[in-house]
Amino acid sequence: MKGKILIVDDEKASRKSLKDILRLEGYNVAAAEGGQQAVEVLEEGEFDLMLLDLKMPGMSGLDVLEKTVEIAPHTKIIMLTAHGSLESAIEALRFGAHDYLLKPASPDEILSSVEKGINSGADEERKRRLLDQMESSLQELRDAEGMEMKTESPRSLFTLGEEIKVDLERREIWHGDQKVALTPTEGKLMKVLMENRGRVLSHRELVLLVQGYQTTEWEAPEIMRPLVSRLRRKLAAFSGGGDWIVNVRGTGYVFDGR
Repeated sequence: MKGKILIVDDEKASRKSLKDILRLEGYNVAAAEGGQQAVEVLEEGEFDLMLLDLKMPGMSGLDVLEKTVEIAPHTKIIMLTAHGSLESAIEALRFGAHDYLLKPASPDEILSSVEKGINSGADEERKRRLLDQMESSLQELRDAEGMEMKTESPRSLFTLGEEIKVDLERREIWHGDQKVALTPTEGKLMKVLMENRGRVLSHRELVLLVQGYQTTEWEAPEIMRPLVSRLRRKLAAFSGGGDWIVNVRGTGYVFDGR
């Protein structure tokens, strides 16, 4: 199979048409008839890409988009929209959608957009893996040479929630016998969030503080979402940890752990 795709559309005929087009090209396709069902499907399995109708009763396409960014940040999203809702489509792009298609889209338009989305997702995953490998290797070299990471604060050990320990220097979180190790980048993000506890940090601020370089308002969310998602999954292993990092829509994140 070339990739796993979720179709979300309240119109039965539209769902069937899209499924037929994509399956003929070798894609593994699932479908949901509404926003809430789509979220449930995403929570149960991973998808490379989602074709998402913008206007649906109940949970709208934008609501699904925002939820997907939290629970499945690696899933590329293509919005399906009518001419009358172009403003909403533009808003969707700002919140991280990969592309949008005007209904009714031709098979060639659909397949072209899907192929680009699948390929871009694969490229980003390769880059993430390479970056993590490089950071781990660099840290191993530092440890071997006896070099210590410089910190702005001498304090590196914190207690959160129900006696959950966070060691920023060792990049470890534990409670009793349960322990979670963070990658160097996850450790930097955790440090920045904890040192700015209660303050909303924009995506651009986080990229600068964690990754060390400036980026645009459009690029920053794309850079931070996968990293925040990975850290959230590790924090969720502890009681209440899944709620410590709060998404501030259209702005960034705030750490609410206590």
